[in-house]
Amino acid sequence: MTGGRARAGRQRLYGAARHAYSAARRGYLTARHWYGARPLHLLALLAAFCLAGYAFRAVIAAGQWRGFALWFAVAIVAHDLLLFPLYSLADLSLRRLLPLGGRKPPRMSLTRPARDTDTQPPRTPGRAAGLAAAAAQPRPDPGRTAGRAAGSPALAGPPAVNYVRVPVAFSLLLLLVWFPLILGLSAGTYHRASGLSTGPYLWRWLGVTGVLFAASAAAYALRLRRSASRPPRLPRRSRRVRPRAGRGS
Repeated sequence: MTGGRARAGRQRLYGAARHAYSAARRGYLTARHWYGARPLHLLALLAAFCLAGYAFRAVIAAGQWRGFALWFAVAIVAHDLLLFPLYSLADLSLRRLLPLGGRKPPRMSLTRPARDTDTQPPRTPGRAAGLAAAAAQPRPDPGRTAGRAAGSPALAGPPAVNYVRVPVAFSLLLLLVWFPLILGLSAGTYHRASGLSTGPYLWRWLGVTGVLFAASAAAYALRLRRSASRPPRLPRRSRRVRPRAGRGS
């Protein structure tokens, strides 16, 4: 009797938990369908808005909202009308100058082109005769074809365009944010506010740019070494559909 009551209590508890899970899942799917993305995206968006509101309040409290609004408007106009066409043109020129144009190298093929001798054997009245004719066909030599493919341009290294884009993008972003200090345009204001000079900023920016390019070159060298030491992939052979041999002549 006690065991039956315990079993019934466990079943009721399991049913309540399952019902709560189903209701929570329906609510999650409804919210995702209504919002168009996962709830984590909504939380991240709300956090970003809260951070932007805090920064805006801090700027207003400091009495620098006019300069901030002017900088923001100039940055938007300069980016859309001047910077975007310039770095799009620079990226297109970079892709044309670098090998492979930023594309992946073609796959190496170890098979020779089809010839007249590679055609399927004609139908034969017997199955054994058909198999013998197929075995008598010449097969390509993997050693010779691999040797020919090794000297072909298909084994070029990985595309280097992203290894140039990343350090250039970070260097230009640092220049865009700190250009008044890097170029010395706000030397007087900075000296009155902090008592320091803006001279070291140019050399620091050049040093950071050099470190970024050195790290990118090292990463590209490692990937180039890995791709050179990795054996080439053989293409999958297409299965030939052999004609069914006739039964009995």
